[in-house]
Amino acid sequence: MDARDIITVGMSAERQITVALEQTVQHFVPYMPPVFATPLMILEMEMTSGEAIHPALPQGWVTVGTGVDIRHLTPALVGQVVRTTSKVISVEQRSIGFDVACWVGTRKIGDGKHLRGLIDVEAFTARFKDW
Repeated sequence: MDARDIITVGMSAERQITVALEQTVQHFVPYMPPVFATPLMILEMEMTSGEAIHPALPQGWVTVGTGVDIRHLTPALVGQVVRTTSKVISVEQRSIGFDVACWVGTRKIGDGKHLRGLIDVEAFTARFKDW
């Protein structure tokens, strides 16, 4: 399948979460401050990107993360609402590029680029059944 047949530049999505203690770097590293962990910010960016294009995918097809180029600009605290945005900026045969950002109110806390690859779940998982 060619992603260019089903995905278009400009497709977008937005998600919101309220930062919980379990999403802070302190949850994983006790001596660190209780601020939104960078890997979890990146996860939100990936999930939002997937949601931007999932409705256009045929049954049995998904996208998986293949690249991130992200900056974490400023902290988000426990209880703050983080809004994540993602917009398709490029489409190739099997790869989709996104512009992503996270916000607390009007303050940008992170931004960057994300790539996702288009896969047929059945064919993908069959490749690894003997591992």
